[in-house]
Amino acid sequence: MKQSFKIIILAIVFGALAGALSTFIVLNFQTPSQEDLIEDFYLTENAVHISPHSLRKKMDKGYKNFILVDLRSPQEYEQEHIIGAINIPTYKDPNTSISLDHEQEEKERLIGQFRELDFSKEIITYCYSMPCMTGRKVGKLLAENNIYVKTLNIGWNEWKYYWGLWNHDVEVKVNPMDYVASGKEPGEPKVRELPSPCGKGEFSC
Repeated sequence: MKQSFKIIILAIVFGALAGALSTFIVLNFQTPSQEDLIEDFYLTENAVHISPHSLRKKMDKGYKNFILVDLRSPQEYEQEHIIGAINIPTYKDPNTSISLDHEQEEKERLIGQFRELDFSKEIITYCYSMPCMTGRKVGKLLAENNIYVKTLNIGWNEWKYYWGLWNHDVEVKVNPMDYVASGKEPGEPKVRELPSPCGKGEFSC
């Protein structure tokens, strides 16, 4: 009788282990379909990226529900930056980025400065240009430390020098220098009424 009971218990234990192992394999090793990958891509893009149109609209409306962070060097920030942005530099100077692998103090400084921000607001980073990887690497580092930020899907170069690249025709006539500041202070965007072809619907830019 005792032997039969032991066999039943062992069968239950091994059955549970086999079930758990099967579930783990299915959840972790199942190859996602093309449709799954496409859906994940767009979910990620919409979760992470902020369009410059929506940022400029926030500025024009005087919204205070976001913090814009310039990741470039202090020298470049002081020379010119997107108006309203603060500086949390990932570069020591225009040609020298910090090393996350070899400069632990700089890594901790970067994480610490972001932790001090008001996360009841939307935190938006930007760096040099659209293909620049700085913002992506900073975002990865922060996410690994349970700090979650969004990123502007253009950089400083597109904001200042290629205004017509991302703006609608009616917006190109706006002076981009109205959205640029100099010095150590962020500056304050002017509240203004400007035409915005982006609209207000679900697919607004």
